[in-house]
Amino acid sequence: MKIAIYPGSFDPPTLGHLDIITRAAGIFDELIVACMLNKRKQTLFSSAERVEMLKLITNAIPNVKVDSSDELLADYAKKHGAAVIVKGLRAMSDFEMEFQMALLNRKMNPNLDTLFLTAGEKFHYLSSGAVKEIGALGGDISDFISPAILKKVEDVLCPV
Repeated sequence: MKIAIYPGSFDPPTLGHLDIITRAAGIFDELIVACMLNKRKQTLFSSAERVEMLKLITNAIPNVKVDSSDELLADYAKKHGAAVIVKGLRAMSDFEMEFQMALLNRKMNPNLDTLFLTAGEKFHYLSSGAVKEIGALGGDISDFISPAILKKVEDVLCPV
């Protein structure tokens, strides 16, 4: 069984994330969407909230499992028997950082490969940070967030 992990902060999960999840789930027997702790980022949503939102938007994809972790990705992959890390790329600037992380992960876990999937063309500009900024300023984020979690995201970004 080929198991892959799609790690990220998913704060909040966007339709771009869902695009990568859907495509990766079609490649692997099991895809673990792992909400990872990133000490460089201040998250808006708790880990439990992000996991809940990811479960809501992926519940129709049978081979997707949602989890969270605060450990090194290379160790997490080894523990779960994953051989591949899936990363979505929007632009060349994403590649530089992700390439470095892929090399570090492979150094720590020599059995671990990284698969880069380019973002769908309608998601090249989309990031969680942009969604948070637009939503916090009262903008319409409905084109960027799954309807299953839209109200929750709007309520946090722009409370009445």
